[in-house]
Amino acid sequence: METERSPYAVRALDESTWPAFAALVERNNGIFGGCWCLGFHEDLSRTDPALNREAKLRRVRSGDAHAALVFDGDDCVGWAQFGPPAELPRIKSRARYEKGRTTTPDWRIACCYAGKGRRRRGVSTAAIAGALDLIADLGGGTVEGYPEDAASVPAGFLFNGALSTYERLGFIRDRKIGKHRWVVTRVIG
Repeated sequence: METERSPYAVRALDESTWPAFAALVERNNGIFGGCWCLGFHEDLSRTDPALNREAKLRRVRSGDAHAALVFDGDDCVGWAQFGPPAELPRIKSRARYEKGRTTTPDWRIACCYAGKGRRRRGVSTAAIAGALDLIADLGGGTVEGYPEDAASVPAGFLFNGALSTYERLGFIRDRKIGKHRWVVTRVIG
């Protein structure tokens, strides 16, 4: 699908898009020390990137890994990871999140990533917008994100995305759960 907000194409992470996703991760040293975008899942190895790669591939094959991949031509240049809370149980600032929680969302957008040389070029916006489109295709519901206030955090640490990006895409602030981190929500039909 083409997003209306950018020139990029967005496709779902699945076995057919795995090679492009894996190439992006490998070009960027495994992402955040070899995470392979497993940091919000329960099966992250903090010491072995090869185990993380295999765990992520297993999740993709079983349908337990959701992401909106952003493509510039044939190259995957970024993504937004999303999934139901059971798929992505780990979030930053969990204690503070739980203290203020009144409902459970249907979906979480947990991680956004733009490859080296692609930051501040609309990749994260395309990824989050693409995730919302994919969530709508999967039945919609309440979506939460956990962005940082970009004015206070260096771009390399915005792995949850920038608050301003979420707000431009129609999310509203629910509550603050960290010094610069927010819970934002949007209902997708």
